[in-house]
Amino acid sequence: MTDTPTATYRLQLQPDFPFSAAAAAVPYLASLGVSHLHLSPVLEAVPGSAHGYDVVDPGRVREELGGEHGLRQLARTAHEHGLGLVLDIVPNHMAAVPRHNRALWEVLREGPSSPYARWFDVDWEAGGGKILLPVLAGRLGDELGELRVEGEALHCGEHRFPLRAGTAGLTDLGELLDAQWYRLCWWRLARTELNYRRFFTVSELIGVRVEDPEVFDATHATVVRLVREGVVQGLRVDHPDGLADPEGYLRRLAGATGGRCWIVVEKILTGDERLPGNWAVAGTTGYDALRRIDGLFIDPDGLDELTHRYREFTGAADDLGGSWEATAGRAAYKVITHDLVAETAALTRMAQRLCAAGSARRDHAPWALHRAVQELLVRVPVYRPYRDGGAEVLTAEAARQAKAAFAVAKEAEAVDAVRDLALGRGGDGPLHEAFRARFAQTSSALRAKSVEDLAFYRYTPLLSANEVGGEPGRPAVGPDAFHAHCARTARDWPASGTVLTTHDTKRSADVRAAIAVLSQFPGEWAEFTEKIGVRAARLEGGRAPDAHLAWTAWQTALGFGFPYEERLRNALLKAVREAGVHTSWTEPDAAYEQAVADFVAAGPAGPPMRTTALFRRGIDAHVRANVLGATLVQLTMPGVPEVYQGAEREYLALVDPDNRAPARFPTAGPARPDDQIRLDVQARLDVQARPRGLSAEKLALTVAALRLRRDCPGIFGPGSSYAPLYASGPAAHLCLAFLRSAEAAAEGSVVTAVTRLSRRLARSGGWGDTALPLPDGRWRDALAPGRVFRGGPLALGELFADRPVALLVRDAGERDRASAAQSG
Repeated sequence: MTDTPTATYRLQLQPDFPFSAAAAAVPYLASLGVSHLHLSPVLEAVPGSAHGYDVVDPGRVREELGGEHGLRQLARTAHEHGLGLVLDIVPNHMAAVPRHNRALWEVLREGPSSPYARWFDVDWEAGGGKILLPVLAGRLGDELGELRVEGEALHCGEHRFPLRAGTAGLTDLGELLDAQWYRLCWWRLARTELNYRRFFTVSELIGVRVEDPEVFDATHATVVRLVREGVVQGLRVDHPDGLADPEGYLRRLAGATGGRCWIVVEKILTGDERLPGNWAVAGTTGYDALRRIDGLFIDPDGLDELTHRYREFTGAADDLGGSWEATAGRAAYKVITHDLVAETAALTRMAQRLCAAGSARRDHAPWALHRAVQELLVRVPVYRPYRDGGAEVLTAEAARQAKAAFAVAKEAEAVDAVRDLALGRGGDGPLHEAFRARFAQTSSALRAKSVEDLAFYRYTPLLSANEVGGEPGRPAVGPDAFHAHCARTARDWPASGTVLTTHDTKRSADVRAAIAVLSQFPGEWAEFTEKIGVRAARLEGGRAPDAHLAWTAWQTALGFGFPYEERLRNALLKAVREAGVHTSWTEPDAAYEQAVADFVAAGPAGPPMRTTALFRRGIDAHVRANVLGATLVQLTMPGVPEVYQGAEREYLALVDPDNRAPARFPTAGPARPDDQIRLDVQARLDVQARPRGLSAEKLALTVAALRLRRDCPGIFGPGSSYAPLYASGPAAHLCLAFLRSAEAAAEGSVVTAVTRLSRRLARSGGWGDTALPLPDGRWRDALAPGRVFRGGPLALGELFADRPVALLVRDAGERDRASAAQSG
């Protein structure tokens, strides 16, 4: 094992895949070449949870997974095979389920005097001294009949709540409810009246105040102990943007673990945004790499045409699917004025108190402060501003635009007041700091909800571009931009993570790779959608509810590759609910959703799917180039690559929960490059209609790259070098290549070369005279034993004769001989 992983493998633990199942898979996983297993959250969660992010007790390892004994057994097995463990930890929130969350139970029983009260981010004053619990199916008056007292607890359906000491004997139900430290209410009131910080808009997850040193110590004691005892070697920090002080938290975490483990953060970087250099981490979990890798395989010219065809097909208005910027802007306003009302109200109350205090004493109208909060939040171009560099995000221009929403200039001065508070200007007291932190926390919730969970489902010219951390308005990435990113990573964050598929990606990498091919076939896809749309409409019960759904459905079916009705239907129902145009999670339209289900059954998952299969077969060669190219780039670029469970082979999955199904692994024997066993959820499905060769080819490539990383850490890890290689000739721009070398260790060098935009290559007549300047020496192809090349101009037609990618290795001896020859 190494201090910094050479590669990690993500496992989704759940009751159906506990520690013992993970331990059984260890021999196979070790044979792939990874150095660490990355485990989804392992602390005690809501019983039956399939993901573990709803923690109820951070002091205990989850019994449903096998408890701490099971985790230690897994660690021993992993260590015996040379593997370490990385844990996914959730510092921002816990499950607001009192019957399972003992700390919250005590707060509800004892009120603000409870020793656990400081754990949770609650505004007691706003709640009139009570915590609002939005758990009732209807208004309180309509639900009184569902309430009953049993012993020292109040029962309501599956919910249990503690009774304040001395109140269990009260016979009048109204009097008993009034006497508690909490207020039960209709779930819909959470939108406007909630007085505790939550995870995004999920009221079932209550914010935890880990900025308090005592709370940090109490909630991290078990994780820190596991690290210090050598059970765990790395940590992934979930949603750091939800924390009041990410920098301070990460500094405290690094100190508590003694600097003994690799720590990465699930930080989404927007555009050219950089990870704060003062964070005590190795880097991000890798969404910044995902966006750039995917972008290499998107044809910008073809995407422009595809977008034009999309607008024609759907009739999308600019602010509702027609333009990315306008769609994202409208989505932000919708979320800030509807879903985050309680959060903006809390900021307004804080701003009022701050503006009325001190020597300045500005008596801004509450409505003006509220409007200023909203107008500034929607103009934050990244997930959140930080203490350092905040003015670069909350710019004077953003303030000017926010003021334009006011009719009276004097009232617009509220914008300057709120901006100063958000930037930490004009005071440094506890309330000033609280406002700055809460503004930033709300900003991250707004960005996630409006972009990832709304705009991504409303603007869909090319679905593969709508991924976590993605930029759907300009998703294509050229070689120069990619090389610049890699150079920065190698210099500043060499141990940062890289990913292609995660438990949060909306489509697995292989699904995205297939959909991205459409950027090279815009005209053909437009013709296909017109033809298939007519055919689907003629089927009984198969009329598409709307053109936007049809466009989304057929792209999803093409990327998915299989007519699995249930999985496709579930993903599309989630898509239309998230889009919130015709139906939603809170206001479902049963008739529309039934029309969606009927359309899926008759269209994408019905007889017309055969036409989709024909279209897919026509582009399979290009899908292969994208899949293998993206995989090889991710596994060999700067950073620590992660392989998601099953993704060493062809892995086809849609948005959660589809991508979180229990993994399946061979229980005996090492991984074989020619193994045809499917390891993911596809194992139980009919795959006869799909070529098996890509799965085996991807496995062979993955194993070769991972074992090379394991055996030659100096070439890929911190301290190694990265250099672009540029081909010359008519198709030079369609090859991406780079050189990785060890700076000190005598481990040789590696060249990665991949084909991008393969359809454009085919239409231009192939590689022709295009050549790659291979550094001097003797190079062997790790993907094709027996193939050897000499340094100098290498014809790409020869290099890519059998496959669209190449992984060339020059050992240290060859490097030394090449250097000697040059000196001579």
